[in-house]
Amino acid sequence: MTHAPPAVSGLLSHALADARSPRVPRTVPYLPERAFPWGGPGLHPAGAGGGVDLDRVLRLSLAAPRNSGGRLRPVASAGALHPVRAHLLVGPGCSLPPGRYAYDPRAHRAHPRGRAPADAPPGAVVVLTVTAARTVAHYGHRAWPLLLLDAGHAAAAVALAAAPGDVRVSLDANGEELSAAAGLPRAAEWKRRTEPELPLAAVWLPSVQGPIPSTAPLSAWTALPSTADPLPQPDTGNNAPPRELAAARHLLTYLAAGTEPTWHPAARPTSVTDETLRTRRSAPPSDLAHPPAPDLLARVLATAEGARPDGPAWVAAAGGDAPGLLTAAGLLASGDARPTLAHWAAGQRWIGTAGAVLVAHGCPADAPRSLIRGSHLAAGYAAGVAQAHATALGLRSRPIGSWLQADLGAALGDAPGHDWVVHGLALAGPADSPLPAPPPLPGKEERP
Repeated sequence: MTHAPPAVSGLLSHALADARSPRVPRTVPYLPERAFPWGGPGLHPAGAGGGVDLDRVLRLSLAAPRNSGGRLRPVASAGALHPVRAHLLVGPGCSLPPGRYAYDPRAHRAHPRGRAPADAPPGAVVVLTVTAARTVAHYGHRAWPLLLLDAGHAAAAVALAAAPGDVRVSLDANGEELSAAAGLPRAAEWKRRTEPELPLAAVWLPSVQGPIPSTAPLSAWTALPSTADPLPQPDTGNNAPPRELAAARHLLTYLAAGTEPTWHPAARPTSVTDETLRTRRSAPPSDLAHPPAPDLLARVLATAEGARPDGPAWVAAAGGDAPGLLTAAGLLASGDARPTLAHWAAGQRWIGTAGAVLVAHGCPADAPRSLIRGSHLAAGYAAGVAQAHATALGLRSRPIGSWLQADLGAALGDAPGHDWVVHGLALAGPADSPLPAPPPLPGKEERP
């Protein structure tokens, strides 16, 4: 494993501190999604049989319903910006013919981008990339952690849709290997064509029963050249602040450098059905004030805690008659932590009266790049699984991505700088009628 030069590590620590600081970003109004950059005739993902039904997987995870304008999708995203794109590496035993594809979520079509290698493993690998411009335009210097969280949510959505089955997820694969396997352009080539796509995660969907093949699923694809490039579109950055956009892309590329990928098995909570995945949506803040039943809260907390063995720890801030900060093992601290969480979450006052709030925590201020990447991707992944489980249990939910000066360890009396809130998920039980959201504080921003 290579270590970063001190100057680069210092820049990363500074960027993390800046993203967690109260500095208000320079932003622009909501910008529409750019045109799909991959040309050629698109194929419907449904096909004649195969062990991996890519039509079902993509409809339940990434597809944008035609009547939603692209903003409402089965997977949650900060600001409903949906920066994650999917490239399909399809081997034998799938509903699409073997080959490379770029997936268009608006049209629900897979655009061929080249052949498959002769030794492609059975099944499919979904390589998840992000485009940074729209998220940077909306969130400025806070965007790059949110892009990592979004990629984690998308990985969870694909894994949940593919289950049950022997689904594997990698959140630490080398970005260059992912890019080569997906046949994406090199950095200099992106600049001459369109907005870069930065690979961050992959989901492996084997199509065989029993033990999965021992061959690594990416290696057969990396030797193939790219045979279909994105359509030329000037990379204007969508009016995002140029310096912050360049910094976000540089940071994500640097964070994605890794070693051999690890592939963790993915599980779907038993109560989660395809109908759950079709109907799950983030609830508006006004619908999140009713406390969930304690047993249901404990079940969702356990799901978040167990979703990723390499992820951060989770706690739940509960209100009601016995407010406290809960772990899967029991009470961590008494008292109502929700008002503090509301203060930390970029001034989103509604969190102070939410039924309960799950928070992922860890990722020290001086964390190495592998831990920063892994903490955020795994937190997004765990929140995605927990949100699906909450939906199956009849609970409302809403992810919370923006956290400022949220040093949970210091608030609990530990040394400062070692235990920060990384992600959150608000939960609420059903209520007869939604309660009104509290008015925002003057001068305070309210961002999801």
